[in-house]
Amino acid sequence: MIKDIIVHLASGTESDPACRYAISLAETYNAHITGVAFAYDPPWPPSLLEGAVIDVYQTAKADEQKKAKNAVDRFERATKQSQLSAQPLVIEASLLGATDAFAALGRTCDLVVVQQPDPDGGASTQDMVESALFSSGRPVLIVPYIQKDGFSLDYVLCCWDGSRAAARAVGDSLPLLKKAKRVKILIVVTGKFDEKDVTGADLATHLARHGVNTELVRIPAADIDVANAILSHAADTNATMVVMGGFGHSRLREFILGGATRGMLESMTVPTLMSH
Repeated sequence: MIKDIIVHLASGTESDPACRYAISLAETYNAHITGVAFAYDPPWPPSLLEGAVIDVYQTAKADEQKKAKNAVDRFERATKQSQLSAQPLVIEASLLGATDAFAALGRTCDLVVVQQPDPDGGASTQDMVESALFSSGRPVLIVPYIQKDGFSLDYVLCCWDGSRAAARAVGDSLPLLKKAKRVKILIVVTGKFDEKDVTGADLATHLARHGVNTELVRIPAADIDVANAILSHAADTNATMVVMGGFGHSRLREFILGGATRGMLESMTVPTLMSH
């Protein structure tokens, strides 16, 4: 069951799709929800500043604190209205410190909710998503920045390629799949397409043992990449959630995303649960 959710709160904006979505999810599972807003330290070390420049530093810091407080106030109003068990947090940190702190907080939750990186939102949202996915050790539910609808399990698209990450995603999503009205196992075939191939049948059997009835579909993707194939199928079938493995590795602190993961993060139009 999902009983403990953490969501990264957007600051400096009036709209927070991830917060709204996470609250509707918490309502469905009667789960506790923690909302975290970060007041980012200005990128200039105060020890190197003096005179009027220190005033600029302090003004920038106060502005970040105000934006974080506004995000938490919005979260508190929404959770009180829903009568949820909730904890708001404001954390002052550098960008690197914030991503580390958020990933660490996520390790003691059932589910981490973040917003898809907004092309106009700077690097902070991209770093937060990557850190949550690769460092929290927990499933990460990524909400499109254009998301308007609340949490829905009307139709879940479960992407399967037999990999470790895909298996992890299926296992992590079981509390969701068990509540879903409809579940489809989607296999994207990038090589030669064989209609007699039974890949995915063993996963369908496994899920059936958990009481999850599924249908299995295989689609060719010779002319487009995997992410576009998934997104196209999700749009054509009105999927309300996608489940898939998140791929990548790191060189020191530099995350290198796999192609399908990167493509989904850039272009997703439906909430997507990823596990690594």
